[in-house]
Amino acid sequence: MNDLNLIATSTAGLEACVKRELQDLGFADARVCSPGWLGFGADAAGLARANVWLRTANRVLLLVGSFEARDFGELFDRTYALPWERWIPADGAFPVSGRSHKSQLSSVPACQKIVKKAIVEKLRAAHKVTDLPETGPALAIEIALRDDTAMLTIDTSGSDLHRRGYRAAAGPAPLKETLAAAMVQLSFWNPDRPLIDPFCGSGTIPIEAALIGRNIAPGLHRPFAAESWPAIDASCWPNERSRARDLIRPALGCRIIGTDIEPKAISLASHHAELAGVADDIHFQQKPFADLTSNRSYGCVICNPPYGRRFVDGPDLKPLYRSMREVFASLETWSFYVLTSVDLEKIIARPADRRRKLYNGRIECTYYQYYGPRPPAKTDQEFMRGQ
Repeated sequence: MNDLNLIATSTAGLEACVKRELQDLGFADARVCSPGWLGFGADAAGLARANVWLRTANRVLLLVGSFEARDFGELFDRTYALPWERWIPADGAFPVSGRSHKSQLSSVPACQKIVKKAIVEKLRAAHKVTDLPETGPALAIEIALRDDTAMLTIDTSGSDLHRRGYRAAAGPAPLKETLAAAMVQLSFWNPDRPLIDPFCGSGTIPIEAALIGRNIAPGLHRPFAAESWPAIDASCWPNERSRARDLIRPALGCRIIGTDIEPKAISLASHHAELAGVADDIHFQQKPFADLTSNRSYGCVICNPPYGRRFVDGPDLKPLYRSMREVFASLETWSFYVLTSVDLEKIIARPADRRRKLYNGRIECTYYQYYGPRPPAKTDQEFMRGQ
C-alpha cells in the first residue's frame, strides 16, 4: 500500500531525469510538483528503493502535510493537526529548518519557532510525556513556504544523495555525482559503446558511467536517515541492498576512459574508482586534451572542462576550447557532450544539435550536445533514448 507521500528534490534542469528514474523504479505516479520537487507515492520498501537507487535526485523527503498559512495562528494550528507522533518517537531529535518565498509569513526564524512549538505540544500530548529529550533518531523537519502554502517535510536521506561514499577528496572544481550521472543519462552512451572523459579530474563522470553501465545502485554502500526510524520497517533496507547486489551486471571491460593533464588528478580518480568498486571498468591515463584519439567508432565524449572563475582568473583557456573543433573533427563517428558556462558554439564556430541549461553548483551552464552518426541498428534503441 503506497501510504507515504514522498518528494524527490532535484537541481534545476534535472527534473526530467529524476522523473524518468522514478518511473523506471516503478513509481508510475511520479510528477513534477514545482521546480526541483517531484512527488510520488510509495510504501516503506519503496522509500528504501528510492533512496538506494536514485542517481540524479538530491534527497527524498517525506511530506507530512501541506496547507495554506497566512498568519502564525494558522501555521501553529494546522501544524499541530498533523500526525507527527506517527513518525517522531518520544526521544526523537527533530531540528526544524525553513525557507519562505513570496509569502506573508516571511520571517523564517519565526516560522521555525512556531512549527517547533506546535510539534512539541503535539508529541507531548500524543506520547503522554512532559519531556522530549531529543536523544534518539534524527528526523530533520523543514517548513517551506511558497505563495502562502506551507509544506512540512521530514528528510529521509540524511546527507545529500550525491554523497555516494566513494569520493575521499575532490579536485579544484568538483562536479557533483548527481550532475555527472545526469550528463551520462542525457547522452547517447550505453555500455556497448566507448566513453571518454578527457577532463576527468577526480573521476566523477567515468565512475558514474561505470555505475550506470553495471547497474550498481549509487546508494548501495551509504547509510540513510530513515534507517533509524522506528516507524519504518528496518528490514526494508537490507532487503533492498540485497536485491541491488543481485542486479549488478558483469564488468564492462575498460570501455570507459578518463584522461587528464594533471598526474595528481589521475591518481585521485583511480583511488575513487577503487572505492566505488569499478576500477576494472575504467582506464585512467595522463594525457593532454589535444592528444585525444581513438581507433573505436560510435563512442561518446562526455566532459566538464575548466570554466567559470578558472576561465576568467586562471590561465588563458580559449586555446583549449578552440582546439575542440579539431579534436571533434578527428573523431568523426563520435558524439560529444560538453558542460560549460562559456559560449562553446561561438568559440568553435559550430552549432550544437541540442542545448540544455543546467547548474553546476551556482554556476549556470549549458550542456552542449553534438550528435555523431547513428551507430549500427542493434543500438538504435539506446540511441533514441538519448533524445
